[in-house]
Parts: sequence; C-alpha cells; structure tokens
Amino acid sequence: MKSPVLFLLLNGAVALGISAQAVPDAARVRGTLAFDASATLGAFTGSTSTLTGRLAGAPTLAGVRGWVEAPARSLTSRNGKRDRDTWSSLEVEKYPTIRFDLDSVAPGATSGDSQAVALHGRFHLHGAEHAATLHGWLWRTGAASRFRGATPLNVKDYGVGGLTKALGMLRMNEHITVRVDVSFDSDARE
Repeated sequence: MKSPVLFLLLNGAVALGISAQAVPDAARVRGTLAFDASATLGAFTGSTSTLTGRLAGAPTLAGVRGWVEAPARSLTSRNGKRDRDTWSSLEVEKYPTIRFDLDSVAPGATSGDSQAVALHGRFHLHGAEHAATLHGWLWRTGAASRFRGATPLNVKDYGVGGLTKALGMLRMNEHITVRVDVSFDSDARE
C-alpha cells in the first residue's frame, strides 16, 4: 500500500557531491506506488499511478522534506474481486488516502549516475501512522529527479483486517513489500 508513498521527494543530483547541491521545490509528481503480497492462491501485486505530492526544497539533499499520497481506491491488481476485497480491508470510504511524509533524507554512496538514499518519514495507512524508512536510489536528469525504492510493511501494524476469507481457508499474508518509482519535476507550475 503506499506508503504511499513517498519518498521521492529528492530533487537532488547524481554524482559525487549530490547531497551538497541545492534542491528546488517541486509539485508535479508522476510514477507508481505498488505493493507485493502473497496469499493462499498465490502472489499478487497491486499498484496505482494516481499520485500527488509536494517537495520542499533545501540547500542540501539532507534537508529536503515533502509528501506523496494516493487514493486508496486507486490501488488495483487487475482482479476485480481481489480489488474489492483490498478496498474493503483498507476501508477506503473511511480512510481514503495512503500517504508518506518525508522527514529526512540520508544520502549514501554514489554509483555512476545514481545515489543511494534512505528516506525517513511516516507512513499513513488505514487511519494509522508509523515511522518508515524507504531505501533506494535517486537519479537526476535536467529538471526532474527520480526515486526508486522499497520497504517492508506489516498491514496489521496499521489495523488492516479482513485478511482471511472462507472460514480461514483463503488467507493473505500480512507482510507486504511497498515499492515506489516516482519522479518530481522542479519546473512544475501549480
């Protein structure tokens, strides 16, 4: 689910010294939030490309803050029954948004045109909020920055229920992996 989500908020740079470069504000976001899950009948992935967000720039990458969110109902596995079960478990009418608030960025080593980063923040899901860290890579091309990363998540920590059906014969594992592939454009106009 998202963690939604995101993390992306890294309009940094790409080579050595990336974390020392100024990072501009950005408001246009595009990409994908996905989750990988397993259940009695096999593994599946749910995803959405309906994302919004905001990047608050800073003099260095470490100071960047922001958020990314997605409508919970926009998650789809391309299986109508499974999607309805997911939306029911997430109680999308009561908790319509999945969100990640970025509190800090820990820049890591560079490799070619990318830099390892850890995004520390808070994941909001199903009315609950918990600290989360997304590990991944950051790239910069022109006015756009791209983040790709993932984090494990236990949906029961967020109070998500309804993981069993048919008197327990069908069961979804509460441990999922949230994956994010998101770009921010610093040239965006609101």
